Amino acid sequence: MLLGAAALAALVVGFVVGSSGGRGARSHTVPKPPAPAVAKARGLSLRRQIGELLVISFKGPGVPAYVKDALRHGRATGVILFRGNATTPAAMRAVTRTVQHAARGRALICVDQEGGPIRILPWAAPEPAQSAQAGPAQARALAKRASTDLTANGINVTLAPVADVAPSGSVMHTRAFPGATAQVAQTTAAAVSGYRGTKVAATLKHFPGLGEAGTNTDYGPVTISSPRAVLRARDLPPFKAGIEAGAPIVMVSHALYTGLDRRHIASQSPAILTALLRRQLGFRGVVMTDSMEAAAVLKRSSVETAALRSLAAGADILLMTGPGSFPRVRRELTIAAKRSAKFRARIAESAARVIALKRSLGVGHTRR
Repeated sequence: MLLGAAALAALVVGFVVGSSGGRGARSHTVPKPPAPAVAKARGLSLRRQIGELLVISFKGPGVPAYVKDALRHGRATGVILFRGNATTPAAMRAVTRTVQHAARGRALICVDQEGGPIRILPWAAPEPAQSAQAGPAQARALAKRASTDLTANGINVTLAPVADVAPSGSVMHTRAFPGATAQVAQTTAAAVSGYRGTKVAATLKHFPGLGEAGTNTDYGPVTISSPRAVLRARDLPPFKAGIEAGAPIVMVSHALYTGLDRRHIASQSPAILTALLRRQLGFRGVVMTDSMEAAAVLKRSSVETAALRSLAAGADILLMTGPGSFPRVRRELTIAAKRSAKFRARIAESAARVIALKRSLGVGHTRR
């Protein structure tokens, strides 16, 4: 559903202006994308700039014509694949070849490949779940093996490792590295280092930490009520360690962190994305949302409004996993960018970060 003109303008301007908010927000400047990527992004049409920010999905083993068309014309930057898209190595290679052919070699192709049961490619490393990995040395070795396996199957983004500190009772307990904060931080950094220098980008998730959650945000709203000091001491160190180890992507959660921002879920919070992740932790890479169709998102707004809020707050890639969202989100972003120079600048900045990520992975240059 289209937003009214006045409401849309107020939403976009309000969130862009508010993106410098939050305590400690002015302690550091926001890291900028590399100059060559900025120049490339500015030379793209608005359609292609917006397309760089959208990762889409599809059902079934064949790549639908609308997906190929979106990739061919730069309306999407890539895809996320699930088990229903390919059930054998040969089928996966066929899908990823088709995607890259449609995208002229410039697509990001993402999978959840954490380990254990959370492996879209069950024939690829890492075999054990993160919770069963013994420590940094094993995590690094498994990440190296995974990068080889994923590259052989045409995958260039792994939505792993989980950097959450997850005690017993946490929804993330079986998916996170074992141990307390210091051990999780060391193992997270080791896993990231295993991917460094390969053609597979590692993704830290779910910032600023879902270890306290008893419910997956895919299925319902989550409120994490720990004070700011506890979140900083318990949950942030693994993300800081992963960033310092060179993680190029951080996935942000859809939980509400009352100790950091009482109003906005993390994926829509300027205080969390801009003030904390960018300014204070100094993250220079790509910020990706968790699924935009998660129940925790849709309980608050439409997916279109959520997309506007996330980009205005500082996200770079919107991860869309549900049917029908892609054209509606593209339409709303286009309308907003044409009405607000500030929002259009926000889009260009994110497009530049995505272009820089692609360059680092050897993904083909984006055309106009």
